[in-house]
Amino acid sequence: MANPETALKEAMAIEGAIGVALVDYGSGMALGALSDGGDLDLNVAAAGNTDLVRAKMRTMEMLNLHDNEIEDILITLTSQYHLIRPLTTATGRGLFLYLALSRTRANLAMARHQLRRIEAGLEV
Repeated sequence: MANPETALKEAMAIEGAIGVALVDYGSGMALGALSDGGDLDLNVAAAGNTDLVRAKMRTMEMLNLHDNEIEDILITLTSQYHLIRPLTTATGRGLFLYLALSRTRANLAMARHQLRRIEAGLEV
C-alpha cells in the first residue's frame, strides 16, 4: 500500500504526465500535488474538477444509477488529456486523483491502466 506522496510520485512517472493531484471533492482542495514545473495550476484544476465530479455524481443520482461507480472521467484537449479517477476504497471515499498528460507524449490506455493500479494501492 502506498501513501499519498508515493502515489503522486508514481503518477508523475507515467509517460507524458505534466501534473497530478489528490483532491477532496467535499472541499475542492488538493491534499497533495506534483507537477513538471509547467504552467498548470493544480489548485485551480482541483477546484474546477471538483465541480465536474459533483455534477456527474448528481446526474448519476437523478438517473438512479446507484449500482454504478465512476471509474474515471476523461477530458480531451487539443494538447492534453485530463483524467479524473474517484477513489473507491473505504478510506478514499470523497477523494479523486487528477492526472494531466501531454497528448503527444502519453499513451492514454496505458495511463488509465497505471492510474487504476495506483488508485488500488493508495492508502489514505
